[in-house]
Amino acid sequence: MILSTTGIKRWNDWGTEGSDYRMELSDDLRDLLTRLVGPGRALPEATLQQIVARVPPSRLPEHPLIERDAETRVRHARGQSLPDWLAMHSGELGVFPDGVARPASREQVVELLRFAADTNITVIPYGGGTSVAGHINPLADNRPVLTVSLTKMNKLLALDKLSQIATFGAGTAGPAIEAQLQAEGYTLGHYPQSWELSTLGGWVAARSSGQQSLRYGRIEQMFAGGNMETLAGQLEIPPIPASSAGPDLREMVLGSEGRLGIITEVKVRVTKIPEQESFHVCFFPSWQQGLDAVRELAQERVQLSMLRLSNALETESLLNMSGSEHLSALNHLLESQGLGDGKVMMTWGLTGSLRQCEFAGELTRQCNSRYGGVAAPDALGDNWAHGRFRAPYLREPLGRLGYLADTMETAINWDQVTDSMERIETAIRNALVDESEQVHAYTHLSHVYGQGCSIYTTYLFRCADDYPKTFDYWQKLKHAGASAIVACGGTISHQHGVGYDHRNYLPAEKGEIGIAALRSLCSFFDPDERLNPGKLLPDGK
Repeated sequence: MILSTTGIKRWNDWGTEGSDYRMELSDDLRDLLTRLVGPGRALPEATLQQIVARVPPSRLPEHPLIERDAETRVRHARGQSLPDWLAMHSGELGVFPDGVARPASREQVVELLRFAADTNITVIPYGGGTSVAGHINPLADNRPVLTVSLTKMNKLLALDKLSQIATFGAGTAGPAIEAQLQAEGYTLGHYPQSWELSTLGGWVAARSSGQQSLRYGRIEQMFAGGNMETLAGQLEIPPIPASSAGPDLREMVLGSEGRLGIITEVKVRVTKIPEQESFHVCFFPSWQQGLDAVRELAQERVQLSMLRLSNALETESLLNMSGSEHLSALNHLLESQGLGDGKVMMTWGLTGSLRQCEFAGELTRQCNSRYGGVAAPDALGDNWAHGRFRAPYLREPLGRLGYLADTMETAINWDQVTDSMERIETAIRNALVDESEQVHAYTHLSHVYGQGCSIYTTYLFRCADDYPKTFDYWQKLKHAGASAIVACGGTISHQHGVGYDHRNYLPAEKGEIGIAALRSLCSFFDPDERLNPGKLLPDGK
């Protein structure tokens, strides 16, 4: 899977100027939004030139590897969270990095870390700039801030076809990974929704999960070893297939979010390009029937590459977004099979050899049938595959109309899934009651395991009359959703990482001793807290 991603990366929005996924909203969707949350309230948008004019002089001393011009600093100042979008569109960023370095080798990363230590500088590692949790944002600091972008370290360095281990520079983005591997007959198969822009080092640092993790595994299953440059020296992790020799050092690097060092080289487990791949859609009469089918498929370990289940409200929302002419024909088909209000949609993928796909497909269809499932036309699965990275592109056209969309996600055991989903949705839906604002929230299960699954909730709401009040809306929504997740016993993040936005919810999962242990680890590698401070760990000592 290699898409066209040519063009310049947009400075204040998702994607590139030449992306296949740029879009406008249909009249049907505009009418639907008005009915759901009210008329939109578009806010004025700052230009790049206006923001560049507000960038203060750099506090960094000159260095041949560091760029200090204002526009480069703006383009590396924020990620892709909703607060980042609000900051970039309002022009009120507050804090900028003082410079950006783009090292092309491990030696240059070492040089930059040494320079930072010698001159008392804070360092923020930067991959594709796709963080949705505040990982790469500079915070107010008396020390100058240097953002280190790994985007020049973007090559396949080695491929051991016998052991199926590929070595990449940590700044290699998803399309470049697949292009270089597929030219050799291999694939990594890691497709997070940020795949077009996010990088291999970022996936490791934030413990990413791809859309087809049911076949290929999460990034922790793919991550075989590599190198991380730290202020204490180089940490090299050999790609051993398995070991009982004490704690696994890979686990220190996974999810470290730049607090321990800068990942420069990543060794990953790859597989041969599959013979066949297809995606399919099935509808169930009710949430419980769909949930039972998905759980059975996961626990029986049917060899699917992906499996997700949309609840009734998400199913209705997605179908309405597809256009009235398609919706009418599909509803007629489903109603003829006894499926009406309350129906839910399951999307599933087959990837592998022809024989594997045939066998897994038959097992899946038999399971679906037992729970009242009705197969949808093949076009729905094809449409999902074509638009699988489209969702982030909705934010900009929504914003132009005065609407905003964001997500909350967690993972929890099967026995608590339905109750947790309902509590999270309800908390988000009610978060702006005191503002007399409606919030439209819906959910799908994005990844499944034998033990449980992830819960991924999307919510839409109107902008307020200005940017500060809109940010206040977001804070209420985020806190409501995160508090509900913590109260349910779910993880604060299944796939988006911790960063700045989730850090104060982390103690509920890790506990007092766990947080203390993580602080000790960070202190060993970075006693002066100059590596991405203020991220991952909660406030306080």
